[in-house]
Amino acid sequence: MAAMSTGTDVTAGASRAGGAPAPGEPTPPAQPAPASPREPGDPDRMHLAKMLIGLGGVIVVVWFIGNLFLAMAYHPDWFGSSRILIGVIALIAGVAGAWLFFYFLNMFVEAMPGRLSRGVMPYAFLVPGIGLIGLMLIYPTVQTINFAFANSDSTAYVGLDNFKDIFTGGTSDEFWLAISNNILWLIIVPAVTVVVGVIVAVLADKLSPQGEKVSKSTIFLPMAISFVGASVVWSLIYAYDPANEDPTGLLNAVWRALGGEPQTWLQISTLRLNSILLMVILIWLQVGFAMILLSSAIKGVPEETIEAARIDGATEWKIFSQVVIPQIRGTIITVFITVVILVLKVFDIVYVLTNGRDKTNVIANLFFNELVNNEQAGVASAIVVVLLIAVTPILIYQVRHFRREEMGR
Repeated sequence: MAAMSTGTDVTAGASRAGGAPAPGEPTPPAQPAPASPREPGDPDRMHLAKMLIGLGGVIVVVWFIGNLFLAMAYHPDWFGSSRILIGVIALIAGVAGAWLFFYFLNMFVEAMPGRLSRGVMPYAFLVPGIGLIGLMLIYPTVQTINFAFANSDSTAYVGLDNFKDIFTGGTSDEFWLAISNNILWLIIVPAVTVVVGVIVAVLADKLSPQGEKVSKSTIFLPMAISFVGASVVWSLIYAYDPANEDPTGLLNAVWRALGGEPQTWLQISTLRLNSILLMVILIWLQVGFAMILLSSAIKGVPEETIEAARIDGATEWKIFSQVVIPQIRGTIITVFITVVILVLKVFDIVYVLTNGRDKTNVIANLFFNELVNNEQAGVASAIVVVLLIAVTPILIYQVRHFRREEMGR
């Protein structure tokens, strides 16, 4: 018994010495853990050699890629004056240069102490992109506004003379014609694109899964064609052939089959018919875009709301107009605004098919002609500033609408 008691006392003593205190005894203060020396791979340690390699790599890549692109711009003869070769080299150098740039940038940031590295990392990858946007978008915008107050060769300031010229001077007639055409485009193209997109989306949704895929792919296919390519395709449709020759233009072939005389469709400015025919091309290109977004929105409408409307005796038209449409209103606005911005900048279609002749001019084409053909950089810049002022409120509304949509989800 004594031995057992002694063993118990020893065990209790050991427990009190190295473990938890006995009941009733005060808790001893916690002893701080001894500081361990930093290991070579400690994330909070700065690796100077790695940092220098990363920084040096970034500088070398930027210097090499910048000089390569300058050489291709100013000395194309170094590359045999071959546009194909220059394009291939630019593509390879651009992709490889971007990869190397961010590789060395990541190496540089990772070499910093842990806390600093984690804080700098997001900005290290955001700043180059923001800087590129500033170089390609913000700087040209500021320069364009600056040139709008300068003379034709941007060597001296002339105040508001360029704006007076486009509003009341020698360019005013063509300017106001372009404004009226842009307004006509704004009235017709976005509305028709959205309406046709909704109709196609609803009808395609009624088909079998395979039929839906085929129909949507076919309607979306024009989105893969450039504006210039689409203009060339439609120029064949609008082509004119004399009455004594076989028609090659589809529209004239149909018109002659109905007993009419061949027409030069793109020269008929009565009721702005030629402008409307140009609008048809943009609508044809954008309907697929509208259909895809609106179809996704329609599929996202809760089936319960549609079934509840059917139980209440609503017709299919009432279900569509009073149940489905209100729930996809946000997507309709998004598509509409996107097409509006596109219409304000429309250029390729008009330039390729008419170049603004026969009262088809628009703001972007007028700017191009003033800058390139008439060599009036000041007037051209003033026209662009007017276009920028017209687009800005729409962009602000689109951003605010997008934020409201995101907050409502």
